[in-house]
Parts: sequence; C-alpha cells; structure tokens
Amino acid sequence: MADTQNFLVVGGRTGIGLALVQELSHQGKQVISTSRNAHPHQLPYSIESTLDLEQLPPVLHGVAYCPGTINLKPFHRLTLQDFRTDFEVNVSGAIRVLQQVYPLLKNSNHAAVVLFSSVAVQQGMPFHASVATAKGALEGLTRSLAAEWAPKIRVNAIAPSLTDTPLAEKLLATEEKRKASAARHPLQQIGSPNDIARLAAFLLTDSSRWITGQVLHADGGLSGVRV
Repeated sequence: MADTQNFLVVGGRTGIGLALVQELSHQGKQVISTSRNAHPHQLPYSIESTLDLEQLPPVLHGVAYCPGTINLKPFHRLTLQDFRTDFEVNVSGAIRVLQQVYPLLKNSNHAAVVLFSSVAVQQGMPFHASVATAKGALEGLTRSLAAEWAPKIRVNAIAPSLTDTPLAEKLLATEEKRKASAARHPLQQIGSPNDIARLAAFLLTDSSRWITGQVLHADGGLSGVRV
C-alpha cells in the first residue's frame, strides 16, 4: 500500500524491543526487526556488524535502537573494559545504526528515532557508574541529533526505571526482590515492557509530531517525585 509506514526495531527479539514490534504491528505499521539471534522473520544483527541495507525498504519512517546493558558494580571494581563494553552496546551500536539508515530516514518527510536511556542518568544511584556514563552519552547524542536532523527527523529518548524484562531478570529473581524494587517507586510497581513500548510507539509516530530532543522519564515517578 502506498501509505504503508516502515519502522526498524533494532533488538526486537525480547523485552521492550519485542513489545514495541508487537505494538507497532498492532497499529498496522510495517515492522522490520533485528536481533543477535534472528528468528526467521528478523534480520541478523550484532553490535559490531553493519546492517544489510538491501534488506530494508528505501524509506524508513522510524527507528528504535533497543540494545542495552545492566552492569551494576561498585566503582572500584569496574574496569575500563566494563566502561568500554557498556559504551559499545549502548552508544557505539546506536551510532552505527543511525549512520547507516540516515539516508532511508531522509527519504521520509516525517521520520523519528527513539533511543533508550536510564533513570540512573538523572537520579544518581550507587553501582550504576558504568551504565549511567554510557546512557548519559546517549542522551547527549539524542539532543545533538534532534538539532542537526530537524525538521525532517525527530529524535527522542526514553529513560525507564527497572523494567520487567529478561535483561533485568537477575534483579527481579525472587518475590522479595520484586517487592523491594516496586517499593522504591512512588507508583509502587515495576514497569512492564508494554508500558515502555506504548510510549516508544507514540514517539515514533505522527502522534508526537511536535516533540523532539526530549528525554521522557517512564520510571514510576522515581526521578521526579518523593512520597
């Protein structure tokens, strides 16, 4: 169909990425998904690789980069390699993808990009030095690209708190851990992948056509509310 909109979700096999693929598909969008271990309907992708642009449509209306890390250690136990790894997955990987698909985004007059930060960038948390450093860089990239790529391409980021995904399973492995995590949030609950995916879909589509350069905090109130 002539009015079909095409969206690329990098890291769409599990967690927030999978929920976003499902949300966009439910809205009738054409979704291309990538993952490290691709299913038959996904394109293979690794952080170090390049995308095969011949497998993508000539026009992309939106891109979401979902790969991330949770590497929580005391600062004195973090190595430079820990910092490099978190930066490579969260920032360098996003840079590679966006540089590759930029021509496809330009072919649309109303494209959008969504990146994923963390509540730990704004809300200082112990043991988060490495991931918060990487995600802080990603927020800088978000604002810089929003300025550079306006008005045709909008760029925003979402900064979730701990979300119930496979990436966080060790932190939510017991009922006690789940209760303790929920209790830290003013809304007294843990976020779900669908909570974040609905916000990401909003930012990717024309419903948010007047929003760019923003970092939206979907974190149960953790970064801005005290109760």
